[in-house]
Amino acid sequence: MHIAATASSASAPTGTPSAGSSRRLDPESWHTREIPLLRDPRTLLNRLDELHRPPARTALVAVLDHAERPVAGASFDIGEGHTDGWRCRNLILAHLRLIVPDDLRRSTPTHTTVLLLHRPGGRDWQPDDGRWMWGLHDACVLHGLRCGAFVIVAEDGWRPVADGRCGRTPALRPGRPVDPGPDTPIRAAGIAPARPASELPQVRYLPETGPAPLVRPSAS
Repeated sequence: MHIAATASSASAPTGTPSAGSSRRLDPESWHTREIPLLRDPRTLLNRLDELHRPPARTALVAVLDHAERPVAGASFDIGEGHTDGWRCRNLILAHLRLIVPDDLRRSTPTHTTVLLLHRPGGRDWQPDDGRWMWGLHDACVLHGLRCGAFVIVAEDGWRPVADGRCGRTPALRPGRPVDPGPDTPIRAAGIAPARPASELPQVRYLPETGPAPLVRPSAS
């Protein structure tokens, strides 16, 4: 089932920068956690970019199988200004619960989660990125998934944190709106059990017309 969630689902209150100082990771601490590197980041990022076409200030959470194929994904508005690690964690976790079942009953996770943060400016790490990194790691623990790469996608291209690789495409495209707005549908696809759209707040089915989605329900 392919669904779209509106960006208004991200309208949670933000915390002050000082309140989230302990809920932030830096590239060095990220590296010590031995987060698995992407095998082919350029191919994966281009596939996700083609499906979601995210504008600036959009986060894209994707769930990968053992062969690094995306089996589920969701993108959502991150808002402006400073944020808090708890808010980042809650947004990521809410979308993970929407698109993929948890692996909490398994001794070893079967899926890996990656997060792409699309923001204006350059692709160098910034303190607010560390709050999203903390949120990604904590959300993966709570949903029983393996924490994967955190990738910054900016005007000058992409860069996975603590990886060493980078590239010029995909990047933020000038033709896309800077802010998706509260009524803009954000694409998502998932392998969660089918539920009526009425049970999913602010969610509607994607139209069947248009390009074939690159993220499909898992066969497992």
